[in-house]
Amino acid sequence: MAQGHRGLDLLLPEEKGGTLYVLMLLSFFPLYCWLRGGETREDEIEISFVCHRPEGLETLQEETRFSKKELQFLYRAFKNECPSGVVNEDIFKLIYSQFFPQGDSSNYAHFLFEAFDTNKNGCLSFQEFVAGLSLILRGSMYDRLNWAFNFYDNDKDGFITKEEMMKIMQSIYDMMGKYVYPSMHDDIPREHVEHFFQKMDRNRDGVVTIEEFMESCQKDENIMRSMRLFDSVF
Repeated sequence: MAQGHRGLDLLLPEEKGGTLYVLMLLSFFPLYCWLRGGETREDEIEISFVCHRPEGLETLQEETRFSKKELQFLYRAFKNECPSGVVNEDIFKLIYSQFFPQGDSSNYAHFLFEAFDTNKNGCLSFQEFVAGLSLILRGSMYDRLNWAFNFYDNDKDGFITKEEMMKIMQSIYDMMGKYVYPSMHDDIPREHVEHFFQKMDRNRDGVVTIEEFMESCQKDENIMRSMRLFDSVF
């Protein structure tokens, strides 16, 4: 499974404008591979939990924008991998450590788990899990950019600081490990952060607001094009 991310090698050091693209790829594909690994041969399966029963299928369709067949596939894989009906942070860390064995993915997995764990109870139900995937894969451009902003905004105060961005960028480089090519020097994550703020912090007050973030991203065709790549996934 480790070879699954080799296509990202040149993006990290070369394309500072592709940071959001890399983030979205890293957020989704290990989880997707994990679900694919849990697929069974059954064609149909009805949603029902023993320990943690999710909402009805029709309600989930309305909330997530996934079709009935897609939800059945997702639930089948989720149930196979998590018979208890919930995912905790340790499972996220295990998934990412298997996908990026040459690096330390624990911090990135922690940040991503927190982004999915919307009710902050330390575990993800099937509903929370598919809601997060839906925002990334099926949400409007506003939904996807809002998700990315909240991912960077660690303390959820409505602003992205350089310290918050640095934590995320460092976690990405730590996770990639020696697979980053060409090899990076210690200042590369900070250079990405500085580039991000030069682009996004329009009033130069040292923080990025959701308005600045949205406006800057929507004016950047590279970011918009990369975000639209998810329209054809799954």
